[in-house]
Amino acid sequence: MQRKAYVPGTAVLLAALLAGCTGGSGGGDTTTDSKPGDVGATTPAAQPGKYRTLPEACAAVSHDSLDSLLPGIKQITDQEQRDTAYEGEATLTYDTDRRVGCGWKVESTDATDHLLVDFERVVSYDNAISDDARAQDIYATKEAAADLPAPAGSATASATGSASATATGSGSGSGSEAPTPSSSASTPVTGGGTPSAGTSGTPADLQPRRLDSVGDDAFLDDKLNSASSTTQQRTVTVVFRTSNVIVTVEYAEQPTASAGAPDSKEMQDKARNLAQKLVDRFNG
Repeated sequence: MQRKAYVPGTAVLLAALLAGCTGGSGGGDTTTDSKPGDVGATTPAAQPGKYRTLPEACAAVSHDSLDSLLPGIKQITDQEQRDTAYEGEATLTYDTDRRVGCGWKVESTDATDHLLVDFERVVSYDNAISDDARAQDIYATKEAAADLPAPAGSATASATGSASATATGSGSGSGSEAPTPSSSASTPVTGGGTPSAGTSGTPADLQPRRLDSVGDDAFLDDKLNSASSTTQQRTVTVVFRTSNVIVTVEYAEQPTASAGAPDSKEMQDKARNLAQKLVDRFNG
């Protein structure tokens, strides 16, 4: 009897089908968590921040605000020089999508004023941490570095006051204690180790503190330093967070002559007003 011959084409087709059935899947369409022990589990990405871009820093402050913060601008008679003063000077950054800033320095008949605004857009590169959460961590680090005094009446302030009174009564005061009223007149009010209102004479509402109505988180710092043997420079700083952007407003004034320290309330009000306008700009 004559044997039947296999058709070569059929054999090749069968081999291809068998290889397809036994081979592993090479698809890469499903994203899996690479953490050990979670094989095959999908990981949803954390939410991106609200802001994807930053405003142009030197244009973020209006002329009206600059007139208030830098009164020397209105004293400039040359129009070209005045326009240059309004423009400010952009700070050097290497990634304007992530950070921009601008500074102004203007002299008047009474003082030299400085203003700096800085915008930082925070991006988290960890899929498990949102941009907002990462920005909140960075803001918290800045606030901790400011070393704000405990609010009057808080448990921390009460404990500090009790410890100070005990140490004073026993005559064993340490170098970390707040200065006594007799020595506080020459002690600058600063954000780090700021004397309490009772020893520095500074009202509680003007002490460095958290701000409840500016952005999502905010604090204000107020430092008074000796600029020379006859003048003092006050620097008021407001730092706030709105979503994944952290904004710093730094406002400083140094009198041109021995005319006393710059007014704390006036400078704080101006810095806070500018900070609120920048919040409104972001949210508008």
